[in-house]
Amino acid sequence: MWPVCVCGVLRAWALPLARASGARACSGAGGVAYTQGQSPAPRTREYFYYVDHQGQLFLDDSKMKNFITCFKDLQFLVTFFSRLRPNRSGRYEASFPFLSPCGRERNFLRCEDRPVVFTHLLAAGPGSPRLSYCGGGEALAVPFEPERLLPLATNGRLYHPAPERAGGVGLVRSALAFELSACFEYPPGASAVPSHVHWQGQRLPLTMDLAPLLLAAPQP
Repeated sequence: MWPVCVCGVLRAWALPLARASGARACSGAGGVAYTQGQSPAPRTREYFYYVDHQGQLFLDDSKMKNFITCFKDLQFLVTFFSRLRPNRSGRYEASFPFLSPCGRERNFLRCEDRPVVFTHLLAAGPGSPRLSYCGGGEALAVPFEPERLLPLATNGRLYHPAPERAGGVGLVRSALAFELSACFEYPPGASAVPSHVHWQGQRLPLTMDLAPLLLAAPQP
């Protein structure tokens, strides 16, 4: 059981927004019907969320999804994403492949690409650089491993290792990916995929070891 104060962070944000939408029945991903805040069992509540390719989190049924309507509260985002895991609850697994549980509350998540989206490179200070994700700043960050960056030719996007519980692979936001692309070295010829990355004076071969993980991870 989670501490009440932790669950309250999610409840305090989700309930007013769900009520603002009229707690209407919605047809989400794949036409699955749900109602924000529904109670399928006593003392159990369910909420439904969506994260886009920029790492912005929304209530899934929000009609307008942009910077104005996304969640921005740091405590809420850290609580939500630090508890994220594959959805094996037996409910909505195909349409909402990830779940952020909070006691008896179930917070289901679907995503445009990956549930973890890296948004900033934290390189200040004497420590090793870290990649921050989903608006969590230093509280949601992993060590930056440049040699494990995975450029995917099929969609033109860039990926990096993410917490294992969240699928092990995260998307790099397009603006950050563009900055990092300047560090890539391409082999001779017309190859669309780089072979090396230059970082802090080192020429590192790209391992490409994330490719199998990306294929095996739950798909949006």
